[in-house]
Amino acid sequence: MTGRVLVAGVGNIFLGDDGFGVEVAKRLAATDLPGWVQVADYGISGMHLAYDLADSYQTAILIDTAQRGEKPGTLTVIEAARPAGPAGPLAETRLFDAHGMQPDVVLGVLDMLGASSTRVLVVGCEPASLDYGMELSEPVAGAVDAAVRIVMDLIAKAGAADGSAADTAESSGEGAPHVPRHTR
Repeated sequence: MTGRVLVAGVGNIFLGDDGFGVEVAKRLAATDLPGWVQVADYGISGMHLAYDLADSYQTAILIDTAQRGEKPGTLTVIEAARPAGPAGPLAETRLFDAHGMQPDVVLGVLDMLGASSTRVLVVGCEPASLDYGMELSEPVAGAVDAAVRIVMDLIAKAGAADGSAADTAESSGEGAPHVPRHTR
């Protein structure tokens, strides 16, 4: 039995390139994926994402913008670490905004929800603009297809790591080897 994988597109479609994760999730939802993979557009519903992450997923792949000082459209795969204890962004947050929680705050909420450990990967794209608007910039729009391939590769690897390579998504093999991986 393959562990369940959650693929979550996050971001605000009204803030230009912040809609990147939502667009990638939309494209992935139209592909043929194994039954153990769930793709969802969480938009700005961080609390909904936190509750779903707490629902026994082996791996979660979050797709979002990631401001890392790179050229716009640059893709990065980040292995996210959950904040230890009450330190970090959660401790500094006085009120939860269920419609705008950043992924690091969402990960901090998991312990409060009694969630088991879930491996969390973030496929991030360097934004060009987070100004008001519903269009992705040219470099970020150009990175969407590569991000889809990267997520497909990560899904295939999650299935292979669990010993069920025969039931994994097909992958082009392009994308992930060329993308820097970081541990947060």
